[in-house]
Amino acid sequence: MAARLDGWLRALKEHGGSDLHLAAGSPPRIRAKGELHAIANEAALGDEELRRALREAASEEQWREYESSGDLDFAYGLPGVARFRANFMVQHAGASAVFRMVPEEIRTVEQLGLPLAISQLADLSKGLVLVTGPTGSGKSTTLAAIIDAINARHSKHIVTIEDPVEFVHPNKNSVLSHREVGQHTGSFAEAVRGAIRQDADVVLVGEMRDRETMGMAITAAEMGLLVFGTLHTNGAARSIDRIIDAFPTADQNQIRLSLSESLAGVVAQLLLPAATGKGRCAVYEILLRTQGLPNVIREGNSALLASIIQSGKAQGMQSMDDALFAAVKEGKIKAADAHGKATDKSRFDPLLSAEDKSAA
Repeated sequence: MAARLDGWLRALKEHGGSDLHLAAGSPPRIRAKGELHAIANEAALGDEELRRALREAASEEQWREYESSGDLDFAYGLPGVARFRANFMVQHAGASAVFRMVPEEIRTVEQLGLPLAISQLADLSKGLVLVTGPTGSGKSTTLAAIIDAINARHSKHIVTIEDPVEFVHPNKNSVLSHREVGQHTGSFAEAVRGAIRQDADVVLVGEMRDRETMGMAITAAEMGLLVFGTLHTNGAARSIDRIIDAFPTADQNQIRLSLSESLAGVVAQLLLPAATGKGRCAVYEILLRTQGLPNVIREGNSALLASIIQSGKAQGMQSMDDALFAAVKEGKIKAADAHGKATDKSRFDPLLSAEDKSAA
């Protein structure tokens, strides 16, 4: 057992944190409510001291990979506490690592309070659904809830492809195959290609990080699978442009055509501090497939996506600015935080003034 490391990870959970940061030359730190804080009564770690603690969590093969490349990604489980997504690296002062906590309990769409339009994505039969946002915005948690909803509502073969595997779903009405890149398959693209041959109905692509993976995800969706993928982008328009721009100019028209035929929806999310100061609040931009969406994608007219979202409010679509505005009005987040993330900041100025006056 990695006794010392496990103690820090327990402290992470006890303090309601999301990430444990370890670095030679610094004391162990916890990210809680978006802020980094040193763990009380812990001194700065020496390089050798930290390497001893980290080595206990990794297998011999993983440790050899870390020592040879300076980087390592894997999942680490601490029974009764949580699973953790671990990343080891080397920086100027020596060893370093970050452990992201993945709760053992998978929260449902109801427990997360996801909008109905997002919950209904679990009932799609085919197409590509993108869940996007910056690192730490809760994409994995949202996707786990959607996969859980499919698992509970439908009888399907669901293949998840991650690096590393985070949430482990028990079989309910569906059958799940969890595949880890590097351990069970050579790459995301290779695993998506395999899923097509494995009679999969639903495929979760943990990270659409390269052109080949994006291309295979679109192909799988065109072939009738329901594919969920993540991107580190902000907003529906940027997500679509990010995929198109990943391909050479000569191929972009074909990719636009394929994406226009396969894209079923985009959920862009942000995680902001809750107005109460306790925890964080998720806000979502939602774009769903309409009759007009394929034409907008084919023509590369991303500016029109905003009008599609506005005209689709009855179906549950919403822009990020509208979601932020509503969250402030409902007292879920502070106007200052919403203003910082908004596109049209002038719209939030009156809310900001009102908040300043009430605080004075």
